[in-house]
Amino acid sequence: MSLLARPRRAAVCAMLVLCACVTAVTTANADEPACADTGRTLRYVVTFDRGTAEDVARSRIARDCGDTTAYYPQIAVAVATSADPGFAARTGPGRAFSAQAERLANQRASGGAIRPQPARAALTPTDPGQVPGADLTGEQWDMRAINAPWAHDVARGSRDVVVGVLDSGIDPDHPDLAAAVDAEDSAGCLTGAPDTARAAWAPTTSVHGTHVAGIIAAADDGKGVTGVAPGVRVASVKVIDDRGYADPEAAVCGLMWAAARHMRVTNSSFFVNPWSLSCVRGNDRGVVHEVLARAVEYATSTGTLNVAAATNEAVDLTPSPRSGTPSDGGGCEALPAGLRDVVSVSAVGVDRVKAGYSSYGLGVIDVTAPGGEAGRCVVSTVPGGYAPLCGTSMAAPHAAGVLALLASTQPGQGPRQLRRALESAAMPMPCPADYDLTGDGVQDAYCAGYEGYNGFYGHGMADALAAVAPRPRHPDPDR
Repeated sequence: MSLLARPRRAAVCAMLVLCACVTAVTTANADEPACADTGRTLRYVVTFDRGTAEDVARSRIARDCGDTTAYYPQIAVAVATSADPGFAARTGPGRAFSAQAERLANQRASGGAIRPQPARAALTPTDPGQVPGADLTGEQWDMRAINAPWAHDVARGSRDVVVGVLDSGIDPDHPDLAAAVDAEDSAGCLTGAPDTARAAWAPTTSVHGTHVAGIIAAADDGKGVTGVAPGVRVASVKVIDDRGYADPEAAVCGLMWAAARHMRVTNSSFFVNPWSLSCVRGNDRGVVHEVLARAVEYATSTGTLNVAAATNEAVDLTPSPRSGTPSDGGGCEALPAGLRDVVSVSAVGVDRVKAGYSSYGLGVIDVTAPGGEAGRCVVSTVPGGYAPLCGTSMAAPHAAGVLALLASTQPGQGPRQLRRALESAAMPMPCPADYDLTGDGVQDAYCAGYEGYNGFYGHGMADALAAVAPRPRHPDPDR
């Protein structure tokens, strides 16, 4: 099951009350309020006015009873920790947000005791000699759907191209990925600051990142599966923790790390927690939108193009003036998929119809790609072997792989040129005449637009062959 599976909704408008011993700490300046220590240190993202110097940002965080973990001066965003429950209030309205605090508030609001969510079971280290060697490419209907096998006759991708997989970690010992994983460009971002130690970026409880990486770059070696761009490299940028959370500070760190390392493409098969797509309003959501928008904008300006999954909530993401704007906390928005500079990808099943779980929206979805449906999922690499998974998490890396091929064949093209090439090469897909998946006589979703561009499929199905061949001849996808 994908990490983008729909979480249980929880109330998010409750006041956070931490029942712990509060100890007053005398500050150096008697005019400043005393800091409090609840004994529970929480992590925050903090926005500053653009152009704020690092020493100024660190001084302000210290003044507000926090400690700076990282500061990204290019976008004036900091990651800070504080044990004082008043930290966010001290920074000023709409300046700071803590996903950890929000989750505690959710637990309080639901009447549950505040206790850590248990981590999932640890993964068994991969023994390369025990990984099955059978050729599974015959099961890769998804690769045939985007014409990847025929594209490989033209291009397989360049080692000069690195795709950042912002996810739960990539298994560097898997035989289909061992030659592709770029350890030097890999980093863990769970604290909001990059950590290049292998233990920080390797997977610990989730197969998700390894599966995504295989869709992009699994080796074409006659064993196991083959990725869309088997000649490129992938960097493991760990932003999803052992409980399945992708907090905003981790996502910001991942995007900024990818930009710093000059990665041509990144893939984000997640949405930022702690929310589901429940159209939450308020300044807190505005902070999350702002920090991610700044990070994506900066990454794009440095030459990195981000691809993101549209999420599995089956939500219409079409912007609506009635529901407010993302920057003020209104409307339904998938982050980072809903951001302007991100290539947002919906999912289709083997029948080439939008998967029932896939979110959609005119003006949001850029292209579509195979994500599978129950009983016919996407087979890819997992620690120890191979497995099928379904979701927009699987659709996005197909598009990222096509972009990696484009970046390989057109090394001088920037993010916007690569994006246009992806969209112009896509196979147009019209809105379905009937989208009654359950057969109850009621349409399960409404597709707005026309064949060349609509809310279900954007510009159409990502097409690897058309992307790398000047005058492609589309083969039979069922071949």
